[in-house]
Amino acid sequence: MEPVGVAKLRARPLLLFLCLTLRAGMLQFVAATIQGYIGERDICPSVCRCDEDFIYCNDRGLSSIPSLPPSASVLYLQNNHINNPGLPTSLESQLTVRVVYLYDNELDEFPMHLPPSVRELHLQDNNIRTIPRSALARMPLLEKLHLDDNSISTVSIEDQAFADNPRLRLLFLSRNHLSSIPSGLPASLEELRLDDNRISTIPTHAFRGLTSLRCLVLDGNLLANQRIADDTFSRLSNLTELSLVRNSLQTPPVNLPSAHLQRLSLQENALTHMPRGSLDGMHRLLRLDLSGNNLTTLQRGLFKDLDSLGQLLVRGNPWHCGCNLRWLYDWLHARGNSITVRGLTCHGPDRVRDMALTDLSSEMEECEVVKTAGTRDRVGVGGVDSSTTHTPPQGSLFTLRSKRPGLGLPDSGLDYTLSSSGVGKSLALNVKPLSHNSVRVTWSVAQPSSSFRLSWLRLGTGNAMGSITETLVRGDHREYLLTSLQPRSSYIICMVPLPASSESKGAISGDADSDEALVCAKAETSDIIPLEENEDENSQQMTVLPLAGIIGGATAIVCLALIFGVFCWYGHKSGHLCSRDHYTRNSSRKSKTYDDYIESGTKKDNTILEIRSPGFQMTPMAACPPMQPKPLQEDYIIHTIFPSNGTGLYKGANHVSNAGHGTNRGYREGGIPDIDYCYT
Repeated sequence: MEPVGVAKLRARPLLLFLCLTLRAGMLQFVAATIQGYIGERDICPSVCRCDEDFIYCNDRGLSSIPSLPPSASVLYLQNNHINNPGLPTSLESQLTVRVVYLYDNELDEFPMHLPPSVRELHLQDNNIRTIPRSALARMPLLEKLHLDDNSISTVSIEDQAFADNPRLRLLFLSRNHLSSIPSGLPASLEELRLDDNRISTIPTHAFRGLTSLRCLVLDGNLLANQRIADDTFSRLSNLTELSLVRNSLQTPPVNLPSAHLQRLSLQENALTHMPRGSLDGMHRLLRLDLSGNNLTTLQRGLFKDLDSLGQLLVRGNPWHCGCNLRWLYDWLHARGNSITVRGLTCHGPDRVRDMALTDLSSEMEECEVVKTAGTRDRVGVGGVDSSTTHTPPQGSLFTLRSKRPGLGLPDSGLDYTLSSSGVGKSLALNVKPLSHNSVRVTWSVAQPSSSFRLSWLRLGTGNAMGSITETLVRGDHREYLLTSLQPRSSYIICMVPLPASSESKGAISGDADSDEALVCAKAETSDIIPLEENEDENSQQMTVLPLAGIIGGATAIVCLALIFGVFCWYGHKSGHLCSRDHYTRNSSRKSKTYDDYIESGTKKDNTILEIRSPGFQMTPMAACPPMQPKPLQEDYIIHTIFPSNGTGLYKGANHVSNAGHGTNRGYREGGIPDIDYCYT
């Protein structure tokens, strides 16, 4: 029994050793398997560079996509030569890919084998022509799709192409061949870019259902006001940015969404007018761009709701900075530093050209509030109220009008006469009618004044008086032109120099000192009919002068033609225009004979026709005698011109010279005739 027990004890260590060895082998196998799996998982294509799950295969000149590691999430494949056959079907198994950059390649169809996990796809700068629904349906998680700079047209987008992409938020279709807004866009869309296409019409239903849209870019299309439905943009209730740059709009589209709009771009259109109310309700607007249009003024109250406006860009417009923009001047100064203005530079009048509107403080102070409330003046004959209607401001843009004279004007009921000039203590006034509706006013002063107040009043019939029109004239001026006056009317024109204190207040109502310095004169405009008759007489006189010139010129031309005809007849009769012999003797060729073939080229000569060798000589058989009509048919003999040094016309480069070919016989034996006859 003891030997058996000893044998068992000896066998136990051996069994223990075998168990440990087997266990270690299994552990090594498992470790090798795991390591091999991980190594296979982290392998990177040799032509690419990998940074964790970012695979950089761009700018490698690839024509196909190499095998990618399973952990790839962002693929940079742009700027290659990858075409549709270069997209392997194994891409569909890359379930971790989220972003794919395939722009600037050679794709001519929408890729079909992209991973279904893709959320952002860049396909711009290819030659893609169609958007099939089946290709987009393979990517239900797609959120951003870039298709700029392709060849996509409206008809090449399959109906309901985006129906299987409920998460699509951004769609770029810039610089394609679209002629209208694509239909069937998903309701989840937040940003839509359709700039630089051929879109000319936007119907009512174009943006139906796009209530989530926040940014719409339609730059560089063919849009005009007549081709945009009235309620097109009103459906976009959550729109925050609208860009309509480089179109053909004359006014902003009607019914723009105003509740949430923050950026409105209307530059480089054909805007000539901004209707009052076109910007109403835009309390959140932060940036307004009206650059590059034809705007000269803006309606008062246009910016009444732009409480949050921080940027106003208006450069490239011919702004006319008169009293029409006084409200904008006040509005900008009230906003102060809270708003940035770019390009509000005056284009007219000339005295403020190239000046900023915000710098016209002295000019704008001349623009006072117009007080034109209708009043009832003195009652005329027959108890009829003779209240007058104010005419538009006359003279410069900076003109004010008042209801009744605040100055001590002459009473029309008193019997004293005003002349065309007036002299006061410090001012001499002179008026001169220039036409039926204009009067020139000049003056001189004894001492300088900061400004002058010029007033004029049209006298009515009986005791009735019209309304006074006033304007402030700068102190350095000595002349003023009143325009738009009534023909056959009498005007009382008065002027008073103003001190600095009166100028700052506008000087609407005169004080005692102004009344003392007031100087008046009277002018009468002429009738419009005599002036028109004079204009007719002048126009008739002006038309007589060109008529006399035309007749004289025609006579001179006829005389010259007759003289030239006589000269030609005399030359033809004397034979200097037809004799060929005379032409030959007196031409530049008079020192040469008929057999002189040294001169090369073709000469325009009735006697000889030379052609550069090898060539022919053409001479007439009989010359035309002087004063003899030229025959309709002439016979010519064509002689071959023999080349010099014994060279033949038909010899090759390696032909052996033969003396026989330098004579007529040699050419005749060679089959080349030396004399032929040709009739012309």
